[in-house]
Amino acid sequence: MADPSDRIDRRTALRATGGLAGVAALPTLSGCLGGETGSDPDAGDDPDGDDPSPDDGAEVEYAVETVADGFENPWGLAFLPGDGRLLVTERPGRLSLVDPESGETEPVAGAPEVVAEGQGGLLDVAVHPDYPEDPRVYLTYSASAADSPAGDGADGATTHVGAGRLSLDGDGAPALDGFEAIFVAEPFRDTALHFGSRATFGPDDALFVTVGDRRDTDFGPDHVSQDRSNELGATLRLTPDGDPHPENPFADESAASDAVYSYGHRNPQAMTVRPETGAVWQCEHGERDGDEINVVDAGGNYGWPVASEACRYGTDEPLAPGHDERDGVVAPVHYWPCGSGGFPPSGAVFYDGDAFPEWRGDLFAGTLAARYLGRFTVDGDGQDATVTERGPLLDDREWRMRAVAVEPATGHLFVAVDAGDAPVARIVPV
Repeated sequence: MADPSDRIDRRTALRATGGLAGVAALPTLSGCLGGETGSDPDAGDDPDGDDPSPDDGAEVEYAVETVADGFENPWGLAFLPGDGRLLVTERPGRLSLVDPESGETEPVAGAPEVVAEGQGGLLDVAVHPDYPEDPRVYLTYSASAADSPAGDGADGATTHVGAGRLSLDGDGAPALDGFEAIFVAEPFRDTALHFGSRATFGPDDALFVTVGDRRDTDFGPDHVSQDRSNELGATLRLTPDGDPHPENPFADESAASDAVYSYGHRNPQAMTVRPETGAVWQCEHGERDGDEINVVDAGGNYGWPVASEACRYGTDEPLAPGHDERDGVVAPVHYWPCGSGGFPPSGAVFYDGDAFPEWRGDLFAGTLAARYLGRFTVDGDGQDATVTERGPLLDDREWRMRAVAVEPATGHLFVAVDAGDAPVARIVPV
């Protein structure tokens, strides 16, 4: 956990207008470009400082290609190691396997029953690090108590983690064999908001999963995100079998959930591991503005809702003291303060490919209501990292960016667009 005396250096907070500066793009070609966010919590949640310094990734030219289309609110992307094909989730409950070369899309049988309401449904997808030797594929999803192994006597829905073995053999359709829920984040809540939910494998094959606060509006110290006895508003660290990781920070506390790795989160919908350090990074929705980028430390309290940079919905009033005004919380390494316009995030990846060497080491994150793909340079490590947003990509497309991935074989950037009839697209060099 970071030293609670650490404070935000406000020079690292992006000025929203600076992040949107740049030239208009051609329809299929952009050369380093460079939204107003709404206050509706269902539309996508969402600085003062020095001007960004020049960087050598500013003049990269790229083209945008459609890989496949016709998806209904795609949510998660994951490449199959050694195979080259791409798994795509759709929020209504479908899982597909896409060949990036041909665009051929096949349905994958065996996905779970989901509650596809509000922000819920079939959400993220991750592949076991030892694939294909271990062919397990992991899904996060919202499911009702009636369809849950933990739902006896409960009402509502919650975030689930499930796994099945991907079968590609034979003449039949691809399938997840033996799929079952391996972890259920409790308690269930009768709301269709703030499920999280990203899943990614970190160091030592630990499975990290984000769970939202389920839109708890009791903005005080008794908020679910400040209560370590439950798994809402938290980052979970699990084994590949779905058990709480034995080295989790609260494993020896009888009053705390042994699955919790960090807490004090609102609704993290982007998570990735920085290859150089193995650190877990997240992008998290604020209330009105107050969106954050965090480096996630074991046992860290990230403040929500007792510390926040957000406004209350419908007002310009701060919802809580800032992180720099409260002890015992971990400050974001980058944030969009109240009044900035925000950066409602979804999906993130550190770029480590060969197609765009100028971008290697940069963080890419999608934004929903602001409708572009953000690129961030990162200097330094951990809580001392300096994060600077560079010119937006794809801001001429008016796309809500839901997920981001790097194709291992080519280094091309893939994005999933959040819409009812949406493409999966890729960014390629020209």
